[in-house]
Amino acid sequence: MDWLSNISVFLQVAKTRSFTEAGRLLGVSSSAVGKSIARLEERLETQLFHRSTRSITLTAEGAGFLERCRRIVAEVEAAEFDLCKSSNAPRGKLRVSLPQVHGLVMPVLVEFMQRYPEIELDIVLTDRIVDVVEEGFDAVIRTGSPGDSRLVARSLGQYRLVLVGTPEYFREHGVPQTPADLANHGCLRHTFHNTGKIEHWPLRRAVDAPEPLLPTRFVSTSIEALDHAVRRGLGIACLPDFMVHEAVERGELQRVLDEHLEHNGTFWLLWPASRHTAAKLRVFIDHLCARLFPANRGQ
Repeated sequence: MDWLSNISVFLQVAKTRSFTEAGRLLGVSSSAVGKSIARLEERLETQLFHRSTRSITLTAEGAGFLERCRRIVAEVEAAEFDLCKSSNAPRGKLRVSLPQVHGLVMPVLVEFMQRYPEIELDIVLTDRIVDVVEEGFDAVIRTGSPGDSRLVARSLGQYRLVLVGTPEYFREHGVPQTPADLANHGCLRHTFHNTGKIEHWPLRRAVDAPEPLLPTRFVSTSIEALDHAVRRGLGIACLPDFMVHEAVERGELQRVLDEHLEHNGTFWLLWPASRHTAAKLRVFIDHLCARLFPANRGQ
């Protein structure tokens, strides 16, 4: 039994990279976590972690052991599910990484939690590209092209980036008719958190044409901050259509330069490949695929 307990502690430390945080999640002291790891390393006659005063990282042997342990735990969970699926509702914890588009995702997650009260959601909101396997996520939602062979991908739906401003703003500053006209407007721009680079606006232009001048009035790593700013009439923003659709329908925002934009994006749900998908993850996948883009979901 001590052996299995030590494995559980090892998995938690590998995920959190912290004895203190692992202890908090397991309900034991950091000292107890350290002793458990020491017993495991003694049994294996192998160092699993590099330790310093500032960080804890896996050794090469520890990383290999981690992958084997994760497969074992997945098999145990699958066996448990096979024994219980006839009588028990899906249950357990799901750790999920989502992009910072709360307005799109949170209503769907609330529905999911109401439907499956035995499932605990641990949601990490970040635009950083997380390593699903190494960081211990059960699933992630991403845009762009999925390219990790360790993951299974399912399309949730498509979206477009559009340029919008308030009618009041356009009455005062004029409606741009070409991308070049944006030089006379205040542009509200999105920056990437990891690099600090400003996101490109997908404006169609001739091969030899110069990049349109986009005078920047406001920048933010949060598209929800940009949404708030544009609704207050501060300028023109480039935002996902699902975020502004209702405001456009109500006449609170106005789309411009649609014919000069070329963008189609896809939201993907990704999860680690496995012969057995736990019930809690399977119902999560099915719920998001059915509810996130109900009129526009991918196959």
